[in-house]
Amino acid sequence: MHGYKKRDTLSAIGMLAPFMVFFLLFIIYPALKNVWYSFTNYNLNVDTWIGIKNYTRLLEDTTFIKAFKNTCIYAFVSVLSLTTLGFLAAALLSKGFRGVKWLRMLLIFPYATSMAAVSMIWLMMYDPNNGFINKALRAIGLMGEKWLFDESLALGCLIFVNIWKNIGYCMLIYLAGINSIPEELYEAATVDGAGEATRLFRITLPMVRPVAFFVLITTMVDAFKTFEQVQIMTRGDPLYATTTIVHQIYQYGFNEFRMGYAAAMAVVLLAIVMILTLINFRLNRSNESEVGIG
Repeated sequence: MHGYKKRDTLSAIGMLAPFMVFFLLFIIYPALKNVWYSFTNYNLNVDTWIGIKNYTRLLEDTTFIKAFKNTCIYAFVSVLSLTTLGFLAAALLSKGFRGVKWLRMLLIFPYATSMAAVSMIWLMMYDPNNGFINKALRAIGLMGEKWLFDESLALGCLIFVNIWKNIGYCMLIYLAGINSIPEELYEAATVDGAGEATRLFRITLPMVRPVAFFVLITTMVDAFKTFEQVQIMTRGDPLYATTTIVHQIYQYGFNEFRMGYAAAMAVVLLAIVMILTLINFRLNRSNESEVGIG
């Protein structure tokens, strides 16, 4: 018996070894190297230790502070909307009415399209002169907007596109969770006189809580690392109204070649995402303990 266990252990190590090598070489090592660069003035030529100067400068960099605020707003609105609307869409489309498969497909199709393609499509739609949106508004007698050229509207436009693209993903994940709920629970609730809304909030929502947590984490990470959309649609304009942390990392790292300063921004972003993720894990565990899950 001992020999079998030892052989199984060696087999497991052998199967995990390629992944572990990949993980160490292409994830852990670059992450640690990035932390090192954040304490230097690295610019592809010079690599001199400067301590925490990059981090202290971040506190005084008005552009980075603006990018930080934009990223937080973008993430908060996107995550709140996607977790809520995704659940409601899944609850609606879990019903077996006619045409439900086509509606599911219409929601999933944007998610299956690359963000670069989606950004180009909406860039043309938001065009103040020839865009579809302003043409439609003028056709019904309303004034068009500048959209991406308006400092007060540009970030909201990007958030809307992100929600439009990813709501199908959230719906699909929620739908898998809803379909795994035993029908007996709904039948018993119906016998007890529970209405549609009661079944939704007293049965469906509690049962898909782990799924909602997964959607929350994945959409949050995706929102904080948004870049393609900003680069293609606005390049951070107007007046840095749409710039994000990742966009600033790109600007300093690959346009100005100030790799050390960009690395410090990346470390701050990583810390933010890790802290928020840990908070969400703690809150999720607390909720599970309250309802007696696990």
